[in-house]
Amino acid sequence: MSAKSLDAKIIAKMFLAGAKKLEANKDHINELNVFPVPDGDTGTNMTLTIMSAAKDVYSLPDDADMATLCKSISSGSLRGARGNSGVILSQLFRGFTKVVKTCDTIDVAVISAGCDKAVESAYKAVMQPKEGTILTVAKAVAVKVNEVFERGEEDIEVLLKEAIEYAKEVLDKTPEMLPVLKEAGVVDSGGSGLVAVLEGFYDGLLGKGIEFTLDEETSQSASEVRLFGHEEEKKPQYRYLYHTSLSVKLEKIFHLQREQEVRKFLESVGDEVALAVDESIVNVSVNTNDPGMVLQKAIKFGELLDVQIVNRSRSDAKDASSEAAQAVKAAPAKDMPRKEVGFIAVSAGTGLSEVFKNLGVDHLIEGGQTMNPSTEDMLNAIAAINADNIYILPNNKNIILAANQARDLTKDKKIIVIPTKTIPQGISALVAYVPDMSVEENEKLMEDAISAVKTGQVTYAVRDTSIDGVQINKDDYMGIGDKGILSNGKDIDEVILKMLDKMVDDASELITIYFGDDVKEADAEAVRKKVADRFPALEADIQAGGQPVYYYIISVE
Repeated sequence: MSAKSLDAKIIAKMFLAGAKKLEANKDHINELNVFPVPDGDTGTNMTLTIMSAAKDVYSLPDDADMATLCKSISSGSLRGARGNSGVILSQLFRGFTKVVKTCDTIDVAVISAGCDKAVESAYKAVMQPKEGTILTVAKAVAVKVNEVFERGEEDIEVLLKEAIEYAKEVLDKTPEMLPVLKEAGVVDSGGSGLVAVLEGFYDGLLGKGIEFTLDEETSQSASEVRLFGHEEEKKPQYRYLYHTSLSVKLEKIFHLQREQEVRKFLESVGDEVALAVDESIVNVSVNTNDPGMVLQKAIKFGELLDVQIVNRSRSDAKDASSEAAQAVKAAPAKDMPRKEVGFIAVSAGTGLSEVFKNLGVDHLIEGGQTMNPSTEDMLNAIAAINADNIYILPNNKNIILAANQARDLTKDKKIIVIPTKTIPQGISALVAYVPDMSVEENEKLMEDAISAVKTGQVTYAVRDTSIDGVQINKDDYMGIGDKGILSNGKDIDEVILKMLDKMVDDASELITIYFGDDVKEADAEAVRKKVADRFPALEADIQAGGQPVYYYIISVE
């Protein structure tokens, strides 16, 4: 087809097709991650990011105008952004929609200007942009679109086709720009994800869009979803029909383990779970098909207050559900007295979470390397703390951009993101905090503390590869340091000791070993003894971390 302009309706179809194309390629994109750890997540993060916006777009009426569509794309992706690749993708959408939102229709000239703004926004979001990444592929798209525009081409189909072909050419060259990609024998995963999105846009333009469901987890049949080009009314289908919210006035101690037990129960009977706890009140929000089960569980812990059950199939249910869930997430903030400083930390594992709580963290976000929390998760945590200044400890390098994005979206509180890349860095930063010092002084103290701790993490390889000259075989144990692979092999104890040989220096005094949920305490104690024998001048300690994927997280200070 030949198209010289696009209205909001066709752009919405193209966007939904792009989301489904990315989702279809998610596993392949995950496999392109350089490190062969069992949590390659670029494809997952990008998919969750675009799906956050796609759900909003899908729910729009057919006659939605460009401004409404752009708001859904920008806001949905910004709030749903996960991981570095997801944040960059959301910034690309944000920049593009800033240009097109005032237009009734867009042509090649508007698309060209939108692509320039998209690239500008994405580069600004990254403190130290690297070429050979999704940024490079996005810039290539903008260059080609400008070239097509400048030669006078008006057909948007031609524009997209040439832009995609050039994006693929540049993607294939990313290994030449980043040696680590070349050594691992892969192209950039984020760039590959962006190409998939563009291919989906092209399919949508041609009317070949993949069918889109409101929620992938609903497993709806083809008769329940709306296909592109089909003009029947969109009727949202819900896997869980009743939005249930309530508060519980506690009569029993609600410790961390019990909180996680209740959260797990809620997730087993519904979705979109929100659970917020202060000293005497627990606020709950969940979509479920059996509100009675939720009430029966809740009443075991105390008196039920403010129970609301909303049938989501009603025309106003979506707004009611959203408002109630947001109220639950933010409720503790208004119930507690305002204070000067609050803390948010990302953590995975009951033991590690307990450490953070003992160090004064107000709100824990479950996540980490295996599941990067979204910008919206950060915003909800910020809303739950009634403080003028809030420190966020991402504790993972792939979560820092999402934390920064939440900071930038927050207007009523000062948000300080301490760029902690590992759990031990987060712990050290909290230990360094001095209550009597100013926010700015503590920010410097905490950032200085990060550089004083070294982190080693032990997991296994999911495929054969080569990194930094180290040949790694599938199922090898790997010792991963702050800047790369430090050791690998078939014997986990030897891998740990060789890793520590490269981490310990003359200034080291303490080794702390956090063992994961797949490790028995007796085995961890045996490792501690071997470490103590290897480094007799240092104190060696073990703690139950309970973290997934990583058998051990080890800090050297």
